[in-house]
Amino acid sequence: MQTSSKNWPADIVEQLNNWGQALGFSQIGVADVDLSHAQPGLTAWLEAGFHGSMHYMAKHGLMRAKPQELVAGTVRVITARMNYLPSLGTRPPDDLGVDSNSNSNSNSNSSDWRSIAWATMDDPNSAYVSRYALGRDYHKVMRARLERLAEQLQQHVGPLGYRVFTDSAPVLEAELATNSGQGWRGKHSLVLNRDAGSMFFLGEIFVDLPLPLTQPISDHCGQCTACIDVCPTQAIVAPYKLDARRCISYLTIEHEGAVDPALRPAMGNRIYGCDDCQLICPWNKYAQVATVPDFAVRQTLDAPTLLQLWAWDEAGFLRLTQGSAIRRIGHARWLRNLATAMGNALASTDLDTHSAKALQAALRQRSNHSDKAVQEHVAWALQQYHGA
Repeated sequence: MQTSSKNWPADIVEQLNNWGQALGFSQIGVADVDLSHAQPGLTAWLEAGFHGSMHYMAKHGLMRAKPQELVAGTVRVITARMNYLPSLGTRPPDDLGVDSNSNSNSNSNSSDWRSIAWATMDDPNSAYVSRYALGRDYHKVMRARLERLAEQLQQHVGPLGYRVFTDSAPVLEAELATNSGQGWRGKHSLVLNRDAGSMFFLGEIFVDLPLPLTQPISDHCGQCTACIDVCPTQAIVAPYKLDARRCISYLTIEHEGAVDPALRPAMGNRIYGCDDCQLICPWNKYAQVATVPDFAVRQTLDAPTLLQLWAWDEAGFLRLTQGSAIRRIGHARWLRNLATAMGNALASTDLDTHSAKALQAALRQRSNHSDKAVQEHVAWALQQYHGA
């Protein structure tokens, strides 16, 4: 990268925010590249093995905390967040007792999305997909819009070196976001914003311009431990410390092969990701509905049942998940996750006999699947039924 010698207006950050909002971003910030304060925590997390089988994290090591080495010449990181919550239902009463003086406005989420999510998880016949994955793959959406934002900046200030990232390289996204005032780090390790909760994506533009920095904000979690207490698998082992090996999002998306049988019952019907720590967070009553149409719920993921999704063959899976983040886990892992959920449904006292028989019959159809993990999870699932 080569630093531009041209000057820029004093209000360049305000201009970036105006461009960003026109592109669907909720907020733009500017962070310094010095992340040395995060290096000890990152090292300890890796040494504890909390990254599980995500070997790329250990491979990259402290590179994640050195933006200027990842992209030579980087002196600032433009951070962006984009709301992804699809519009669902009607808003519940404001009864969570959050300790806030939020500046929530008329754009607040008017939908009862949390009640709908909890009800879905309570229905043994239903399948739960994390809210972020109900629409189009955010990697594609964010990257294209970050590129356009960088191009607008370049047109405004002249030639500059830049590189765009969206969860696609060894970047400490949450640290950069909090350093630039996008929010603070919640005890579940996600970034929280007073006016938007945590239901947003993060992205970055590494640049060689010494842009004015935006300032971090204070923590507003107080004594609340709701996210720690609600985690089904107790993956949040301490405030701000997540053991990915126990996290349902990791288990359903990143983890290959069979899932530890001891963790399967706690996974419930969560077949792709997990939102519990966000659903329980008081700040998410201020979650904002996505303004980008790409994040609207796909028809096939609008209140699907386990049996409906289990019926997808590999060709159907690839066709119906085209453009979705779900597609990257592949059909076998998709079936493994569904088999786990079907086993938990069979163990549920809320399941009627007709549904139980339908689930058992469907499972048996894939008892000899070519993937060993699918075979194991199907066998396990069938063993969970203790009804008549």
